[in-house]
Amino acid sequence: MRFATVLFLFTLGSVCGQATAERKLVYVTVLFRHGDRSPIKAYPTDPYQESDWPQGFGQLSQEGMRQHFELGHFLRKRYNGFLNESYNRHEIFVRSTDYDRTLMSAEANLAGLYPPSGQQVFDPNLKWQPIPVHTLPKSEEKLLSFPLDDCPRYRQLMSETEHAEEFVNMTIKYQDIIELVGDKTGLNATSVESIWSVYDTLFCESRHNMSAPDWVTPQVLQRLKVLKDFEIKAIFGVYKQLEKSRLQGGLLLGEIVKNLTKMAAPDPEQQLKLMMLSAHDSTIAALHMSLDVYNGRQPPYAACQIFELYREDNGSVSVSMFYRNDSTVDPYSQQLPGCSLDCPLEDFVRITRPWISDDRDKECQVPSNGTNKELIISLLVSSCLLFILIIVLLSVICSHKSPIRTLGYQHVINEEVADGS
Repeated sequence: MRFATVLFLFTLGSVCGQATAERKLVYVTVLFRHGDRSPIKAYPTDPYQESDWPQGFGQLSQEGMRQHFELGHFLRKRYNGFLNESYNRHEIFVRSTDYDRTLMSAEANLAGLYPPSGQQVFDPNLKWQPIPVHTLPKSEEKLLSFPLDDCPRYRQLMSETEHAEEFVNMTIKYQDIIELVGDKTGLNATSVESIWSVYDTLFCESRHNMSAPDWVTPQVLQRLKVLKDFEIKAIFGVYKQLEKSRLQGGLLLGEIVKNLTKMAAPDPEQQLKLMMLSAHDSTIAALHMSLDVYNGRQPPYAACQIFELYREDNGSVSVSMFYRNDSTVDPYSQQLPGCSLDCPLEDFVRITRPWISDDRDKECQVPSNGTNKELIISLLVSSCLLFILIIVLLSVICSHKSPIRTLGYQHVINEEVADGS
């Protein structure tokens, strides 16, 4: 009996091990937010201005460097055996937005992912090697920096969002805190949208042990945080989320889906294994909204979104998603609505298709609301009536010159003129 049990467990373990071995990781995309930084700007009455920060506003701090060095170590551990231990330029492609903090985050991350060894060590006293990070000018960036402000229809949607019930209710509920911020910061106008920058500045200062003004109590800061989270949500959702996605985050989602589809086809010459994207909290939020998995909270520093593409021995391909927003625990598995955790690629493509535009330029055009059409129709009708009136008047004039005159006929003509006018 004992022998049979041992044999059963051994067989089961062999079968499970074989099943596990059949699923092979073939490609990974990671998108992360930059690390800890200084504020983007200060409000008018802020006691701390740009000169109080070592490198000025919007710059990666040393804590931010450490966060991404740690994330690089995590990626090395997670993909050890999949990625070469030493840097191979054919295996990885790194792209960043053209901001100091995202470029530096990518570099710090790569330092943790690819510590040099052997021939790649160019200085024995330096455990670092240069690895290229690609970027585009800010004016040309269409995949990693959201929201894009080049779309008239999106601007119209944001204007309409301010009148949506959820947005109006939040404004009413937090009107007192909005007015408080206006009174204390010296800003000319405050709203749900402008709260973000104030909270961000206070948050950055608190992380760097700078004293908060007396009016910034823990309760005030918490309420500002709620408004800040809502503001990010409103940019990509709250109102017509699907259409906003097609004009914003769907651009990045479309590129990711295209790359996953391309990498799913077996190609012995294909060497690329990791696509690394260094961007912002709004980039992750836009993507999460397009995937319909947004948790309603601002992605923290060094938050990392992961897409893993697996191929089975039978040729089937699946996508697994993970989100790392806490360095103290393993990444959270994410489930695309309408699919399993290990989502078959064909289902992943089908489910995400409605969120991706085929012609964004066309969809960005502001649709007619009917006013112009109604005006044109009204002008046409008026022109036709005017034309008829002129014909009737000419007929009346001609009838007076006619040698045959009847009062009855003249009476009918006059009635038609009166009706036409």
